[in-house]
Amino acid sequence: MTNEESTSGDGSLLLDEQLCFALYAAQRAVTAAYRPLLDELGLTYPQYLVLLVLWERGETTVKELAAALRLDYGTVSPLLKRLEAAGLLRRERSARDERSVLVAVTGRGEELRERATCVPGALLAATGLDGTEIARLREELWHLAGKAESAADRAR
Repeated sequence: MTNEESTSGDGSLLLDEQLCFALYAAQRAVTAAYRPLLDELGLTYPQYLVLLVLWERGETTVKELAAALRLDYGTVSPLLKRLEAAGLLRRERSARDERSVLVAVTGRGEELRERATCVPGALLAATGLDGTEIARLREELWHLAGKAESAADRAR
């Protein structure tokens, strides 16, 4: 089958017709758009996501943080270590459950929150998307994520 004969992607092995590749390309482009904004804050994109969860929820366990970010403990732990070394958060064992580690932002992490408030708006401006377009895309992506998670669970 040639490019001209391709269909809407059903059964196609053309790279540009792969949903996964479109998502991958979009994710890389969005992360690249965030980079200069986050560089000013001294953060990587994954570190920014960790702080977003902590700013929203306050003190939380590592397990809850990993679940919120849809990451495993082995991925979250080095992020927390680097953020702690930068003085932006603290980790400590829970007094109620020694197996749990609590994570919370420090005063310095709260100060960074104030500087980070411009990031979402700056990204909107950089992409030229309006709030309605962003909301629609986000809704569709969460819908896709749910469908893909269900498919992955069935395949296990």
